[in-house]
Amino acid sequence: MKTQYYTASSLDGFIATEDHSLEWLFQLGDVNDTSYPQFIAEVGALAMGASTYQWMLEHIVARGEPWPYTQPTWVFTHREIAGVPGADVRFVQGDVAPVHALMVAAAHGKNVWLVGGGDLVGQFHDAGLLDEIVVQVGSVTLGTGKPLLPRCIAFPPLKLLSVRQVGTGFAELHYEVPHATSE
Repeated sequence: MKTQYYTASSLDGFIATEDHSLEWLFQLGDVNDTSYPQFIAEVGALAMGASTYQWMLEHIVARGEPWPYTQPTWVFTHREIAGVPGADVRFVQGDVAPVHALMVAAAHGKNVWLVGGGDLVGQFHDAGLLDEIVVQVGSVTLGTGKPLLPRCIAFPPLKLLSVRQVGTGFAELHYEVPHATSE
């Protein structure tokens, strides 16, 4: 079981524009050509921030499409946000560590996916709970936006596990996150 941040980023390190748009992403390739189908099959629980959840509501659920996850999903928020009928969505706030323990139990030996945003993932990193980062770096620059991971992770550095080209739009980078206790 691993806790993973699986995401896409612009070449200059942003996961979304300032107004949370992901439109830049969809022109770059088909998700079925990426490692996503295999990745999601190994996920037992998810966590996301309120902005990511709100984007999903507005761009997937509001268009009449079903909630895309069968796994239980924890949404970290201080806002009042509507749930999705029939979906296992749980709203939480505060320290990520006790919520992570609940997620691990619900995942039943499968991985935990930190969907985003970057600051939420940073909180899991700060708590020593982030094991891997898989980022598909897109062939666009945004100039500004929501950062991939607003943390300094330099000592020790991430360990590169693999690099893979995905079509002409992405380079997929897979990193292990070293833990201070493993040195």
